[in-house]
Amino acid sequence: MSWQRLKGYFEAGLAGLTQPTRSDWIFALRTVSAGLIALMAAYALKLDHPQWAMMTVFIVAQPVAGMVLAKGFYRLLGTLAGGVAAIAITTVFGTNPWVLVTVLALWIGLCTFVSSLLRNPEAYGAALAGYTAMIIGLPAFGQPHLVVDLAVARCAEIVLGIVCAGLTSRLILPKLASEAIISRLKRSILDLATYAGGAFSGGDTAMLSGLHRKLVADTQTLAEMRAYARLEAPSFAPRAHPVRRTIGQLLSALSAARALHSHAAPKNAALIPVRSELQALVTEMAATPGALDDTAPWLARLDAIGAKATQMPDALADQDGDRVGTVTRLTIAADFAEALKQALRGLDALRAPVTRPSRERRPPALVVHRDYHGASRNAVRAALATLLVAAFWLTTRWSEAAGTVILVAVVSSLFAARPDPVRVAWGFFQGTLLALPFAFLVGQIALPVFPGFGWFMLFVVPILVPAALAMANPRYVGVATAFAINFLAFLSPHQAMTYDPGPFFAGSASILVGILLAIGVFIIVLPADPWLAAHRIVRAMREDLARLCLHERVPRRSAFESLAYDRINQLMPLVQTSGRKGEAVLGGSVAAVTVGLEILRLRAAQQAHAVPAETTLSIANFLRGLARELLFRAPGDPQTATIAVARQYAAGIAQRNATGEMLQIAASLRIIAAAMEDFPDFFAKDKG
Repeated sequence: MSWQRLKGYFEAGLAGLTQPTRSDWIFALRTVSAGLIALMAAYALKLDHPQWAMMTVFIVAQPVAGMVLAKGFYRLLGTLAGGVAAIAITTVFGTNPWVLVTVLALWIGLCTFVSSLLRNPEAYGAALAGYTAMIIGLPAFGQPHLVVDLAVARCAEIVLGIVCAGLTSRLILPKLASEAIISRLKRSILDLATYAGGAFSGGDTAMLSGLHRKLVADTQTLAEMRAYARLEAPSFAPRAHPVRRTIGQLLSALSAARALHSHAAPKNAALIPVRSELQALVTEMAATPGALDDTAPWLARLDAIGAKATQMPDALADQDGDRVGTVTRLTIAADFAEALKQALRGLDALRAPVTRPSRERRPPALVVHRDYHGASRNAVRAALATLLVAAFWLTTRWSEAAGTVILVAVVSSLFAARPDPVRVAWGFFQGTLLALPFAFLVGQIALPVFPGFGWFMLFVVPILVPAALAMANPRYVGVATAFAINFLAFLSPHQAMTYDPGPFFAGSASILVGILLAIGVFIIVLPADPWLAAHRIVRAMREDLARLCLHERVPRRSAFESLAYDRINQLMPLVQTSGRKGEAVLGGSVAAVTVGLEILRLRAAQQAHAVPAETTLSIANFLRGLARELLFRAPGDPQTATIAVARQYAAGIAQRNATGEMLQIAASLRIIAAAMEDFPDFFAKDKG
């Protein structure tokens, strides 16, 4: 990358940071202050590598206190696990260098495998356990008696940084994850109201698509913040499950609003009053300042609208026309009202939690998705890359190559599970390269001439504060974090700084080469394809639906919703940046939740004594056919008769018995057919 391009990138970054918010300034000043405190404490304790204490502050720094605590907690666990592993591996295999690096590479592969199966921040801790063993084990190469001292020193430096970062984030103008969740949830509900208002009035499709993408992205952020809030405050732990269900209700309401928009019937006399009342409610909610300060009026109106929608089928029993189509749309409208109502109740539960006795829960008849194929690929890639570079180091005996080995291990493990590891690793390289001239000017030119902590602050603070401001900006957080961390790594602050450019450039080169080699590994060795991982999750969602159709034990609605929304959370980061193709997959995944809920309604109807045996048999036949469709039809293949059968059964049920209960069964069949028609490829088996 040329210096002109690097300069342009840096100037563009500065242009995007010209108006930082008050919270951005608080985060930046708090982070830099915590780093300086950690460095002073490391000096006072005479730690061997005081820069690690300050670097740790920037590594775990997050705008929200819960994020800092979560990342710091799992960083501590990962460091301890890596330190213990380094001691054990070096003690047993330290006499044979080739066996030592092989075992370390296998350990990194194992930790990368585990990390790929977990979520942040747990995944971060698992990856850290792998490369920490390398960071501690390589300096002890040939001197295994030093490994315990190195492990203790590294743990002490990192604990010091974590404590400083955690205390300052919690005590100095803290931004709490629990409060951030409430604020973001309120904004998401209002965005949902805006989307629904446009959907019910036939609004602009492009505007609705943009709002749809934003809402799906916000639900993913809410899901991530839930884990941070649990660590931030133990009192939040009982509310973690309701938060997850509330996120699910948001997506359910979004899916229902989209379905009513896609399958509108503007002149339907029975639907007009319900749709008009829903449109008036969401439009007023979106336009009223402080609308969600008191949810009681909205809940009362939603109750009334939902009751009207569910009672309408009985009134349609003696009417002509497409009664099933009308009931289908009324059912979707009632589902929207119910989902929005539950989201509002979830908001109330977060603001004023009520302690309830725990109830024994039956596990759902579904399985949690773990991408073992992707995890195995990541493990092989990280272990192989580390081993090959370590072999080069042992063969050439180039001392600085040890730093290259460590960086290859760090990058190939830490970024392995990202949807686009090459892009993330390249951003890390850009931040590292940008840090190099700043570290040289400060560490090699200024500080040897002006020694002392006061001068250190004078030179470093003007560099780290803008870096921390950039870290608060989601657009630049990756590059800015890499800049801050590697600026301190290159600088390597000690109480007595000396001019010694030879080791400085040699160490810097080893770090940059290590990152580039890791990027090459991501490109060449078993390259990742986010779409393959996405297809595996989609396949799991289809298998979930097939189980709902065939499994003897039917899970509760809440159990299915919880697992289905977890699948969507895994899917979102893989396809969010893929344009219309990704939107189709996300839309299909949300529609799959709707299909699953309708399957549960049909399964419940099978067990109802009031349902005629003929209808029960029709439901069973349809569900078996639907399961075959989900498991065996490939994209592009002609659709089977499942959709036609659904519509045929729906019409036959309505003709034989036009009671409200029978019309609801027919409506469930029609909803499933409509969802499968809207997203035909999503509900088809992957080729190959």
